[in-house]
Amino acid sequence: MGALNGFDTVGAAYAAHSDSARGRLRHDLVERRLLTELPARPVTVLDVGCGNGEMTLRLAAAGHRVTGADPSARMLAAAADRLAGRPELADRVRLVGAGLESLPFEGERFDAVCCHGVLMYLDEPGEAVARLAGLVAPGGLLSVLAKNRRSIGVREALAGDCTTARRLIESGANRSAGNLGRETRGDTAEDLDRLAAGHGLTPLPWQGVRIFHDHLDDTWASEPAAYAAALEVEWAASWRSPYRDMGHLVHTLARRPERSRS
Repeated sequence: MGALNGFDTVGAAYAAHSDSARGRLRHDLVERRLLTELPARPVTVLDVGCGNGEMTLRLAAAGHRVTGADPSARMLAAAADRLAGRPELADRVRLVGAGLESLPFEGERFDAVCCHGVLMYLDEPGEAVARLAGLVAPGGLLSVLAKNRRSIGVREALAGDCTTARRLIESGANRSAGNLGRETRGDTAEDLDRLAAGHGLTPLPWQGVRIFHDHLDDTWASEPAAYAAALEVEWAASWRSPYRDMGHLVHTLARRPERSRS
């Protein structure tokens, strides 16, 4: 399960992206789906590759008990700083220094396991999905956000870089330069669903994330009403093909049956 790129050095860029309207769009769409699938009562959540704690803190604010894990000491420090500013969440959040290959949760199971924006930095998704699925409790949820292989070239074309777009499209590339300037790898929702099913989970409907606004850069800003309208049109399209097939990211979810032998 080799990593394509180290992530520690892009932490500042990721934090800036998360604070941008484009970054917020991704987080708002993913959070909305998660909260529709999670019980209203507090449950245990593992956020693998939690970065600066954006989703960890959002889910804790919704009342859940969240463990955020990340191999980057810099990113965990940023998450801890953000948590310090939210003292009301302190008893619901645990931060752990660990990556996918070193998760210290042997024998522990979670009501939800999230892994968002991580698989694109790995050479292949199979081993990662196997590790993640193994941590999902009966009745629990696996949430994976990955780069959409089918949309590679779309961002470049919409941004006007037709030379790069044509090269990526004609070659059937499964890698392209990501938002943070690193080459990242794409997956299809069908492949991720198949991997989850192979480990005893039942796939749920998947969504495309950031369909109409992905080609904009992080300087894109809009008035609150315009942002709300953008969020709603993205949400509406995220469930429907052919729109969702062009989302820069795919959000796949799968649930372990209540009675499971694995």
